[in-house]
Amino acid sequence: MSVAGIVHGQWKEAAIPSSWKSPPAAEFKKSGGFAWFRCAVKIPASWAGRDTMLFVEPVDDARQTFVNGGRVGATGTFPPRYRSGLGESGRFSLPAGVLRPGEVNIVAVRVYSSGSRTNFSIAPPTFLAGGEGIRLEGQWQRRFGDDPSWASAKAEEVPQEKLFSKVDKVKDTDGYLLRRKGDNESVSPRESLRRFELPDDLRLELVVAEPDIAQPLCFHFDERGRLWVLQYRQYPDPAGLKPLSRDKFLRTVYDKVPPAPPGHVRGRDRITIHEDLDGDGYFEKQKTFLDGLNIATSFARGREGVWVLNPPYLLFYPDKDGDDVPDGDPQVRLEGFGLEDSHSVVNSLCWGPDGWLYAAQGSTVTARVRAPGSKAEPVHTMGQLIWRYHPHERRYEVFAEGGGNTFGIEIDSGGRIYSGTNWGDSRGFHYVQGGYYRKGFQKHGRLSNLFTFGYFDDMDHNSSSRFTHDLVIYEGEALPERYRGRLFGVEPVTGQVVLSEVSRDRSSFRTRDVNRPVKTDDQWFRPVNIEMGPGGAIYVADFHEQRIDHSSHYAGRVARGTGRIYRLIGKETPGSPPRDFSRLSSAALTALFSSPDRWIRQQASRLLGERRDEATRKTLEKELFSGLRPLEALWSLGFGRPLDDRLARRALSHPDEHVRRWAIRLICDERQVSGSLVDRLVELATAEKALEVRSQLASSARRLAAADCLRLVEALCAHDDDSGDVHIPLLLWWAIESKLEANQDDVVALFAKAALWKRRLAAEHLVSRVMRRFAVMETEAGWAACLGMLKQAPGKEDSKRLVAGFEKAFAGRTLPKLPGALVAALLDAGGASLELRLRAGDAEALKKARAMLVDAGASNSERERIARVLGEIERPEVVGSLLEVLKSGAGDSLGSACLGALGAYEDGRIPGEVLKVLPMMKGDLRDLALELLSSRKAWAGVLVAEVGKGNVAKGQVPRRIIRRLLGYGEPALSAAVTKTWGKLEVADAAAIRAKVEAVKKTIEAGTGNPYEGERLFMARCGRCHRLFADGGEVGPDLTSYQREDLERMIANIVAPSSEIRTGYENNLLITRDGRTLEGFLADSGSKTVALRTIEGQTVVLPREKILQLRVLGTSVMPEDLLKEYNEQQLRDLFAYLRSTQPLP
Repeated sequence: MSVAGIVHGQWKEAAIPSSWKSPPAAEFKKSGGFAWFRCAVKIPASWAGRDTMLFVEPVDDARQTFVNGGRVGATGTFPPRYRSGLGESGRFSLPAGVLRPGEVNIVAVRVYSSGSRTNFSIAPPTFLAGGEGIRLEGQWQRRFGDDPSWASAKAEEVPQEKLFSKVDKVKDTDGYLLRRKGDNESVSPRESLRRFELPDDLRLELVVAEPDIAQPLCFHFDERGRLWVLQYRQYPDPAGLKPLSRDKFLRTVYDKVPPAPPGHVRGRDRITIHEDLDGDGYFEKQKTFLDGLNIATSFARGREGVWVLNPPYLLFYPDKDGDDVPDGDPQVRLEGFGLEDSHSVVNSLCWGPDGWLYAAQGSTVTARVRAPGSKAEPVHTMGQLIWRYHPHERRYEVFAEGGGNTFGIEIDSGGRIYSGTNWGDSRGFHYVQGGYYRKGFQKHGRLSNLFTFGYFDDMDHNSSSRFTHDLVIYEGEALPERYRGRLFGVEPVTGQVVLSEVSRDRSSFRTRDVNRPVKTDDQWFRPVNIEMGPGGAIYVADFHEQRIDHSSHYAGRVARGTGRIYRLIGKETPGSPPRDFSRLSSAALTALFSSPDRWIRQQASRLLGERRDEATRKTLEKELFSGLRPLEALWSLGFGRPLDDRLARRALSHPDEHVRRWAIRLICDERQVSGSLVDRLVELATAEKALEVRSQLASSARRLAAADCLRLVEALCAHDDDSGDVHIPLLLWWAIESKLEANQDDVVALFAKAALWKRRLAAEHLVSRVMRRFAVMETEAGWAACLGMLKQAPGKEDSKRLVAGFEKAFAGRTLPKLPGALVAALLDAGGASLELRLRAGDAEALKKARAMLVDAGASNSERERIARVLGEIERPEVVGSLLEVLKSGAGDSLGSACLGALGAYEDGRIPGEVLKVLPMMKGDLRDLALELLSSRKAWAGVLVAEVGKGNVAKGQVPRRIIRRLLGYGEPALSAAVTKTWGKLEVADAAAIRAKVEAVKKTIEAGTGNPYEGERLFMARCGRCHRLFADGGEVGPDLTSYQREDLERMIANIVAPSSEIRTGYENNLLITRDGRTLEGFLADSGSKTVALRTIEGQTVVLPREKILQLRVLGTSVMPEDLLKEYNEQQLRDLFAYLRSTQPLP
């Protein structure tokens, strides 16, 4: 595309490549996204006849490169079918005759940038010919705008003092082309090992390195002491997928979902097995278990096979005979894990002590997980979390949600779960079952539960730089005593291993840094995975990259041929040959529970858990109740299977608190708990002295039936000191919240007991949240529950807490119409907001509200809320005030509120006054005015007459309003409508299909800019629909909608009435005073009906005032919404619609 004439500014100096790292966004915006760069280079005469290459490293934009006016290459494509060139080669072979050896040559680079990610550290453009190179690093000329003539320039137009001419000798082509200032070349594994700095009491040993492995991301040792390694060689780009759009965080929308193996596009990833045959500590024997994987991140051995996490799938490769060869094609157990960012995909698959598989999900991906072929609704999540899967029951669930860019899972000797984070001032998170944690809400989206009303933080830590990627809490004997119980964390960005103290913080932990026991001056050391292994040593995987960051990797800077794994061990600790535990008897494995080495104990526990014979069960029960390590015995007994009631009851009374804690978890994980066991749990909750056990009871409560859950909550509230715990208060709230909507009466009944209100946990943490949750329901049943809570409050302070919770539910929002009894109760309890007093009929409040409404100096948000309330209190004297504001030229938001309020009044002044200001209205505000004018039959006639006179443009009246006018069934009105607009045509299936195909073809022809798409969405679609945290609440929330199905999404927009989601049927409501409303049924109670109108207003009407209520066959969504967009806008809009996380 040539855009001659877009000229902005003059040629000015710009440092290359640094100005490409931080381009001036404002200047690009002024120039429509275009800029040119050029420089002069003296090519040696000796290069004549040589094959010459020019390298221009691509970033997240489109580029065309010219030499002496001739185009020699490009990355990405320019508008109108813009596509970023990020990740492309950028190496261009120059055609004969283009270069002028012995003379000054002009290099020009044309750039188009649209919502692009910046901060790419890239190399300068470079010529390469016959073992020699010229790097064009330094001052170039830059000019914003676009003119094809800028590709050519005379030598004298470029300052001669800026001429590039220095020739370098080149041995390593790739290293020379990609080298940036400050970069060092990779060194050999042995040289890298020599450069490490360690304390005097530790040593580091090389275990395996390239060429035997490359890019090790995950590793595990099996029961024979063999090392299994996942080599992440395909990273960062999935094979066989085409990017359709990419945001500034490099979250990518691809053209399709990749098929699962064996019918997949083969990638470079592989799982290999390594053995140390001679006992010298180096694993010299290698073989491949699987290859051709495509963005596989981790694996776990067990249950007669190997489980592989290869997003979007969890795969199981059977290997029943254990010959290290898969028995056949894999089973696809789960699907739906996001691939938006291979830097953050699901990872770190491992066995939990309970026989579930656990894994982490990173921050910049989402998931819609279910079993293949299942008709169940997928489990939709956004961003960071810990999840787990039960292989036997085939059950997936989120274990805990939130965190940093969650990578790595550490399970300590107590079975607690931790993961690292990419934040500063933190070493990671301690995840408790059912917990909700802080996350980057603006960037990664909200928590899946909208009613958490709080969240947990990472473990308390001293001030420190980011970040700990993965961690291990050391529990072995191969390192000196001073390291036991301490945290070792890998820091891939800084290339170090950090050591931190771990200490109690109530029912959780805090960390404090001690030092960096492993550090080096080797820039390429990038530790990404750390684990305990055989002999009690710590093992560290080195991804081995010049840089380890989004920008470098997505720009193609990946060293796919290097990688190392090291062993960290005590200086004087002798090496230990691998041991084979697989052949040991159950008794011998049980004896291993006494080992001080946690890795050995966990291996023994898992192997015993996989054995199902009676003799093993008896051995384990004996160990559980009379052995020295009862917890491992319990894990083995409950490994992937339920505990029987007899054993469970005994375990709940065990003297070891950790056995009691885990017995609770294993019992409640089954979700069906016998009455006698529930009684025992309640007894334990009342009398339990161990804080962590009470925390587990609070975690597990939500997994019980509602009545049992609430009994457990009540019992735990007896522990007043737990009000200050880091976890228990919110865990108890989340337990109640999980049952509240379906069991409102039971929750209200829980607080009928006056003694509960005296407990600190209830008073300080629960009652206000319960009230707030009932209030946000905005239903007849919810209001009744709020009233019930107020009636039960034993004291004034208790009532104030309830009112505070109620008011928090509507902070920044209009207080909806409330039952009179609830208004009175709130006022009596101390509620004094203006909106509440208006609804109570307070004359002074009405006077104040009318004054504020017409006061242009008052807050617009306050005026909007007042206008909405005035539309619901049925006081005709307010009509004049509402019209006055409307005529004053109020902004769209305030004008919308006034129009919505006027609809409630049958006042003859309204249509005439609204028609007077209609010409000044645009877009959504005009549509709302037309909605108002069509809402009563008498007003509709006035509207049609004005259209007939030409005072209102007929093309501005939406089709849905024309249908409404016809729906009155008034012959004269219908005749006037048909005369004005003609007969409404209904598109047939073929026409709809053709439109869908045309839009799809346009979208797939180029790359969309999601940031521009967000602006388009908010201007049109956002009036009714919410996506992430933004937009209206009229139509369905699109956040969890299946937006990856492009064709279906287009069809739903082109023909919205062809598929209407359950709960969003368009209802026609006619009141006895002649008002006609359309919208979604928000609530249908025994006394009232709540309708959510297209204006975004919830209209609550007593049933006695409703003449007719029925479902229409058409959607409230306008047809042909897409016709107003050009091709690039369509691509932009759908780029945003297909984004999986917010765009902060």
